[in-house]
This record gives sequence, structure tokens and C-alpha cells, in this order.
Amino acid sequence: MIRTMEEAENSAIIRVADQMVAAARTAPKGSGKDKVVSMIVTGEDKDRLSEKMHELAKDYNEQFIERDAGNVENSVAVVLIGVHSAPFGLTNCSMCGFPGCRDTVNAGANCAFNITDLGIAIGSAVSVAADHRIDNRVMYSVGRGAIKAGFMPHDVRVCFGIPLFTGSKSIYFDRGPGAVLR
Repeated sequence: MIRTMEEAENSAIIRVADQMVAAARTAPKGSGKDKVVSMIVTGEDKDRLSEKMHELAKDYNEQFIERDAGNVENSVAVVLIGVHSAPFGLTNCSMCGFPGCRDTVNAGANCAFNITDLGIAIGSAVSVAADHRIDNRVMYSVGRGAIKAGFMPHDVRVCFGIPLFTGSKSIYFDRGPGAVLR
């Protein structure tokens, strides 16, 4: 059997995506409370994500979202990592800018512990991709598209996407806001 370079690279991307999700899951969490949610998007679902991003680029009038939608189209897979919005239930934390968690909920703010856990999980995930030499980039725009497309549970308000690619040059860097591979 002969496997082409593209077949081997695509297979490697999916294996690494699985490992990235595992790394996000096992990343340290505040008080051991796991509120991180992650998933892998490929195929038609990846196309649906890119289409939603194209819509958002027009709605928000943001060229960088259009550029990032093109990056998603050209990627083999996208890892999504978000966090449930329920705060910890502390009365005197104020790390989010409000006196306690009840105030955080009433204001529609995000719990600082949850957002910190999300950042640590994303760092763990992208380190796996880097260790395996898979091109990647953390993108707000992809996470926003995933939330708007309904990929995340209803109580996930913050999400980031990490598209994955292999090639002789990363498609995610050295690009202007309007630069898109087609």
C-alpha cells in the first residue's frame, strides 16, 4: 500500500486534534471544576462553520473574519475550545470586576476562573500541535462563528477555534487582514 503525502498529513492532523482535545481536558482547572468544552470540526461541519464566519464578516463589517473564514476553508480540521459560563459561586472573589458571583451572573459577565481555565486549556492544546509540527493559530473569529452556528452548548459564551494545517508555509501567519488563500 502507498499513502500519499497528503493522506499521511491529513491523518496526522486528525490524530493530533484528538490529542489536543485530550490535553485541553487534562489541563489544570481552578478548584478542579472542569467547565471546559472542546470538539473537533471537519468535513461538512467545517464548511458550515466557514459559511457562518463569512456571514459574520459581512454582519460585523470585519475583514479579518473573512480572512479567517478562508483559513478555516483551507484547514483539514478545527479544534474548538470553549467554557461554560456558570461562575464558581463565591461571595467575595471580585476577580471578574464584580463583588461576587451573583453580581457576575446579573451583569452577564464572565467568571475570571472560567476564562483562566479556558486559556490554560488552549495553551495545553496548542502545545500538542506545536510538538507535532502541525500549523495552527488560536482565533477568536472561529470561536465566535462556532457559537453563532450552534456548535457549542447554549451556556458557552466564550470559545476559540484552532484551525490545523500542514504545508511548506503556515497559512495562518504573514498575512494582512484581507489575505485569504483560495
